[in-house]
Order: sequence, then structure tokens, then C-alpha cells
Amino acid sequence: MLEKLKEEIYEANMLLPKYDLVTFTWGNVSGFDDETGYFVIKPSGVEYDVLKPEDMVVVDLEGNKIEGKYNPSSDTPTHVELYKAFPTMKGIVHTHSAWATSWAQAGRSIPCYGTTHADYMYGEIPCVRCLTKEEIEGAYEKNTGLLIAECFKEKDPEAVPAVLCKNHGVFTWGKDGKEAVHNAVVVEEVAKMAARCEMINPQVEPAPQALQDKHYFRKHGENAYYGQK
Repeated sequence: MLEKLKEEIYEANMLLPKYDLVTFTWGNVSGFDDETGYFVIKPSGVEYDVLKPEDMVVVDLEGNKIEGKYNPSSDTPTHVELYKAFPTMKGIVHTHSAWATSWAQAGRSIPCYGTTHADYMYGEIPCVRCLTKEEIEGAYEKNTGLLIAECFKEKDPEAVPAVLCKNHGVFTWGKDGKEAVHNAVVVEEVAKMAARCEMINPQVEPAPQALQDKHYFRKHGENAYYGQK
């Protein structure tokens, strides 16, 4: 079942160690299939160096395992809530990449200090609040997804395809698993740049809005002109 998607999501998962976004098994990628309404996700706790396409797990939007010899990622309920809340999401990534997670642990959103950030994300990358004791002791992973969905009720998840979870880590998304990984790489790089920027100039201000707009909209929207037609 969903063999092509399993292969794609396996390949997307293998990009995480390639781009130094994960240590050990600290991350996962999933991808959604419109036809079946199922998604494919990395199995829980399986090391990347032994992972195979057939190890990917098929899950429905109730979090039930449909196919797979392993249990799905422990973050599966978070992916479930995000797919349910945002139909345009077809791929989701979770990592504990070092620089972006440092901002998450600090409880800070990442300001847009320059054009690298503005090329991909429109405005700051938000950091949601920490879950309450009750939310943590209850359906922790599901509540993480619900919290992210709540944050994006008044934000465009396509314009800002990333979020930081306070004291936790990073989630990114896209039109497929590979694009979600691409966005995870971007978040890690802009997190690194932003942290260094504040070290060099603690009084730094976000980039001018006109510059942010220019760089974002030359790549996104109907008047975009970056790249080849």
C-alpha cells in the first residue's frame, strides 16, 4: 500500500541526517495521500542507518496504524492534528535541530533580520507557548498539534511553513515531504544567522518591511519573478 509514497517519505527522512538536522533518531518526516486519506510516517525509534522504505508506516487520520511492521513515530498524533487542520499540508517534518531548538528552548520566535529569512518565511517564525501540566500529562502529542493549529488560526501556514514549540523543537511543512525538509533546513540556517546576528549586535532590529516584502514576494505569489519559468 502506498509504495511510491513510502519511497518518497523514506528518501525525505534520509535527508534529515544528510543536512545535520537530527542526532540519533530525533526527528521524523510524514507525507499525506489525498486519494486514501492516509499518511506515511517514519517508524518510532528506528535508526536512520538501518531504515528502509518498507519500514515506513501507513496511518489514518484517527492515528490508527493501517499498515507496517513497526509502530509509527511517537509524534504521529501531532501530524494527525496538523493534517486535519490544514488540508494544504502534504508533508510534515519534526526535528530537534540545534540552532532552531535553541530558540524554542528560549521561548522566542525568530525575527526576520535579513533576506535569507524573507525569501522563505513571511515575517517571524512563531514560537508557541509551552503546554500546561494538564496538556502534557494528557494527550501530549495531540495537544502539541492542537496548539500549533491554534497559533495558525490567524496566520497563513503557507507563508510561514514553520513553528517552534517552546522547550521542545521544530515543526515544518510543505506540499510534500521533500519541501517540508527543505523548509526545515531553511529554519535551521536562519535560526543560526539570527542568533549570531544578536551576538554581534544585541540592539539589532528586524529588516525593513519593504525589504522583507520585496524578497518574499519576488519568490511567492502571482507576481513572483525569481527563477526560471
